[in-house]
Amino acid sequence: MSMNLLKETLERLELPSDDKMLEKFQQYMEGILEWNEKINLTAITDREEFVVKHFVDSLLCCNFAEYRSAKRVIDVGTGAGFPGIPLAIVSPDKEFILADSLNKRLKVVSELAGSLHLSNVTTIHGRAEELGRNKAYRESFDLCVSRAVANMSVLAEYCLPFLKRGGYFLAYKGPDSGEEVRQAEKAISLLGGRCLRIEEVPVQDFNHNIVVMEKIKSTPAKFPRKAGTPAKEPIF
Repeated sequence: MSMNLLKETLERLELPSDDKMLEKFQQYMEGILEWNEKINLTAITDREEFVVKHFVDSLLCCNFAEYRSAKRVIDVGTGAGFPGIPLAIVSPDKEFILADSLNKRLKVVSELAGSLHLSNVTTIHGRAEELGRNKAYRESFDLCVSRAVANMSVLAEYCLPFLKRGGYFLAYKGPDSGEEVRQAEKAISLLGGRCLRIEEVPVQDFNHNIVVMEKIKSTPAKFPRKAGTPAKEPIF
């Protein structure tokens, strides 16, 4: 049943939905659940729920123009590889950098990506604040995606520095995202972004929104601030 829902989603988004594609998703899910017994990767262990909340949810940006036009994508706070791995599976033409502060999670993601022959995936270990100041990554991406749990002001400081001007940030958020964006307006503007819209994305049994931001000017050199500061002292 669960893979049928994934197949329907892929077809609805006009993405490849053949058996080979579905097999990659199945293998990734089984790999994560197997590793999850040794390392805390996900609280979701029911396969039906896993498909909905990790795979289907991750893919709901695929028909956005901002996603379709991107070539180089960074997933900030990827955790167990979401949304980066599902997106990399369906978009072999795009390059994905998956960043996380916990190396043991990244090792699992990297190993599983390798076993699926996902040559378009690279993992990088580090805190977003440090990576965002690194010249190799700063203002070098067309698109940033993130399902990280942080308020919008903090998330903007983590993510907007990675984007080149004209790039886009897609933040996966809950039903109260409108209020979060309103409270983070100062931070978003200060960091060089502007909110274009909030997309309601219907997912079975839970509400989700994707906040779409555009990078309209360079992020000032003093941002992101040193590690830990954005979360302790959000810009409001």
